[in-house]
Amino acid sequence: MESSNVLVPLTLASSAALQMGSGGRNNPTLVCAPIMAESVDKMVINMNKAKQGGADLVEIRLDSLKSFNPSDDLKTIIKASPLPTLFTYRPKWEGGQYDGDEKKRLDALRLAMEFGADYIDVELQVACEFNDSIYGRKPEHFKVIVSSHNYHDTPSAEDLGNLVARIQATGADIVKIATTALEIADVARIFQLTVHSQVPIIGIVMGERGFMSRILCPKFGGYLTFGTIELGIVSAPGQPTMKDLLHLYNLRQIGPDTKVFGIIGKPVHHSKSPILYNEAFKSVCFNGVFIPLLVDDIANFLQTYSSTDFAGFSCTIPHKEAALKCCDEVDPVAKSIGAVNCIIRRPTDGKLVGYNTDYVGAISAIEDGLRGSHNGSNTADSPLAGKLFVVIGAGGAGKALAYGAKEKGARVVIANRTYDRARELADTIGGDALSLADLDNFHPEDGMILANSTSIGMQPKVDETPIPKHALRSYSLVFDAVYTPKMTRLLREAEESGANIVSGLEMFIGQAYEQFERFTGLPAPKELFRKVMANY
Repeated sequence: MESSNVLVPLTLASSAALQMGSGGRNNPTLVCAPIMAESVDKMVINMNKAKQGGADLVEIRLDSLKSFNPSDDLKTIIKASPLPTLFTYRPKWEGGQYDGDEKKRLDALRLAMEFGADYIDVELQVACEFNDSIYGRKPEHFKVIVSSHNYHDTPSAEDLGNLVARIQATGADIVKIATTALEIADVARIFQLTVHSQVPIIGIVMGERGFMSRILCPKFGGYLTFGTIELGIVSAPGQPTMKDLLHLYNLRQIGPDTKVFGIIGKPVHHSKSPILYNEAFKSVCFNGVFIPLLVDDIANFLQTYSSTDFAGFSCTIPHKEAALKCCDEVDPVAKSIGAVNCIIRRPTDGKLVGYNTDYVGAISAIEDGLRGSHNGSNTADSPLAGKLFVVIGAGGAGKALAYGAKEKGARVVIANRTYDRARELADTIGGDALSLADLDNFHPEDGMILANSTSIGMQPKVDETPIPKHALRSYSLVFDAVYTPKMTRLLREAEESGANIVSGLEMFIGQAYEQFERFTGLPAPKELFRKVMANY
C-alpha cells in the first residue's frame, strides 16, 4: 500500500477544463447502459428503455447473444438504436461470454465500425493488432476504447500508471481500466489516475467496495460510467441502476467541487441514508453527494481520503467506537458515550471532529412514545425518570441509549451476549448488567422499557429477535434501533404482547436532523425527511 501518493487531493484543476453539457449538467461524464440480451429483438427493446431512462449511450454486449449473424444483426442494431452505440464482444479470457474463434470476433467488431458504430471496446491483449488492422479506415467520429479488466485486485499506483501507458501505446482513443476493490482505499488510486490523466479515461473499480468509483467519476473527470436499465441485470459486479445514478445520486449535478459525504459501515447496502441526504441536498441546492461506503478499516479509510472534499460521514455498525479513536477532537457527549456516529472534517484545518447524534434521536423518540406520540416534548420532567430501562447490546448504539436514558433519570440495565462487555458498560454509566440469555426470565417489575441496539432482526435475517415473545409481557414500551425492516419481529411480537412500540425509523430521522445541519450548516428540512422516509 503506498502512502502519500494515495492521499487524494481531489480537485480537477489538472484535468482539461470541463466543457459543460446541456440541461443543467455540471459535468460531461456520460452514462452508458450495458445491453445484455439473448436476442437482437430484446436488445432493441432494451435500447429504447435505456433512452427513456436517460442514458447517453448504450453498450451492446454481443457476447450475450444466443445466436449472432454479424452482417444482418449489426445493421439492425445500429439502425434501431436511439442512442450512440458502443460495441463490446467480450471473450471468456477477459471475463465475457464469447468462447469462439478470435478472428471472427475481431471481424465482427471491424464490421460494426464500418456500419456506423460510435465506439468499439477492444481488449489490451489484442488492441495493437486490431488498431493496426483499421489504420487509415477509421470513420471521423468513431473511437476505439482499449480496455483492461482485473478481477483480482487493484494494482499499485505505479503499476496502474504503466498500464495506462501501455494502453495509450496501442493507439487507443479512450483508455478503460476496470479493477477490483479488496478494500475501499483501493479506489483512491483510480481517482488519482483519472484526475491526472491527459487522455480520456474510464476508471471503474468493481465490487461493493469499489461502488463509489461509479458515482464519483464525474468529480474526477471520468469519461463515462455504467448504469443498468433494471436492478440485478449487471454486466460487471457493483453496477448501480441508471435510475439510482441519475435520480438518487444526482450524477449530472456532481462536479469537481462537489463535497462528498457518506455512511461508513459494514454492511451498508441496506442503509436509507443516501436516499434521505441526497434528496435533502437537492431540495436546498447544496453541492454535495452522499454515498454508501463499505469500510473494513475506518482508520485507513479516513487517512486515505484525507482531503477536505471528503467532508463528513455518518458511522454505523460496527465502526462507532473505532471512529472515536480516529477523531482529532471529540464532542464531550460523544466522549462520555464512548462512540461517534457523525464525523465532520473541519474545512479550515482538515481536522476530524466526532459527534454523537444517536442518543438525542433515540431518546426523544422513546420519550414521545411514552407521552403518546408527538404530544409536545416541553414537559420539564422526562417520562423516563425512575423507569427501569433495559438496553440490549453494549456497542456504540447501546452506549448512546444507556447514556441518554441515564441522563433522563432512568435506572439502566445492560444485557449483552458477552456478559463482560455488559458489565463494563454498566460500570461506566452506573447501572446493572445481565447476559442476553438471562433476559428471558428477567422481570423485577412491570412497565419496564426495552431498547434493542444490536443488528439482530435486520435484513436479511428478519426472522431473528433478541428476546423470546413470552419475556416481552413485562415491558410497557419496546424500541428497536433496526429500521430495515420498519416492523421487525421484535416490534411485531411486542405489539402483540400489549407494549407500545417505537420503530428505529424515528431514531434514524431524529439523528439525521442534527447530522444534516452539521454537514451543510443549514437547517434540516424536517418535513421532507418525514416524507422521504414515509415513502420507503
